[in-house]
Amino acid sequence: MEHFLGDGWKVQPAGGATGEAYIAQQGEQTVFLKRNSSPFLAVLSAEGIVPKLLWTKRLENGDVVTAQRWVQGRELKAVEMKESRVAALLAKIHGSSELLDMFKRIGNEPLTPYVFVENLRRQLQKNLIENDIIELGMNYLVEQLERVLYEHVVVCHCDINHNNWILDEEEQLYLIDWDGATVSDPALDLGLLLYSYVPEESWDDWLKQYGLDLGDSIQERMHWYVVAQSISSLLWHFERRQYEQVEQLKDYIKSLLVNRL
Repeated sequence: MEHFLGDGWKVQPAGGATGEAYIAQQGEQTVFLKRNSSPFLAVLSAEGIVPKLLWTKRLENGDVVTAQRWVQGRELKAVEMKESRVAALLAKIHGSSELLDMFKRIGNEPLTPYVFVENLRRQLQKNLIENDIIELGMNYLVEQLERVLYEHVVVCHCDINHNNWILDEEEQLYLIDWDGATVSDPALDLGLLLYSYVPEESWDDWLKQYGLDLGDSIQERMHWYVVAQSISSLLWHFERRQYEQVEQLKDYIKSLLVNRL
């Protein structure tokens, strides 16, 4: 990576699951580099959702490297996910027509409940997994398909773990790591966030800060997507032979299905 930056740059891996992120330093200057980053990083940067995009370069092998302003900040703590600034930024993301238009231009098809179920079925067949809890979960997803269809799709981040929310030294909040983003029902993001970080008795207040009233429709859709995402996460861990996490997710899925079937 150093050779195309020029003399005096030191580059080191920044960690992460893909191994495609780096920190580059030259004297007082530090930038965050990523190989083959999200194609809509420029829109995310322009809207202040991620740290500022500085430049983009295409390498001889066809890879694209992006450089962003290095943020001297910190990840949000789990307890901070209940705060209004998190609801406000997620509402801004979900409400961005520019982001949605960019996604559609690059041919991103919406992740509908039908597509989600079909993807899960293919993964289950590929891994030859048979389990009573997963079967119950899949039955629930299929039975509720018609009830959770929702036409107003938005750009969803799909991995809103508190570690992906960065607060810089000026208290500016960012949501990073957009590699898994898709177009879908906003309930996909909302369900994962609320079920993971916000006590149920506070959902109504949190959603009001987001700009939504808590009703039967959003509750049903959030629950559906949490079950679907939990099965998807279970399969991800299963493929990596992380069986302790698989068992934990089985228990969690079982708890989600109590009184639902």
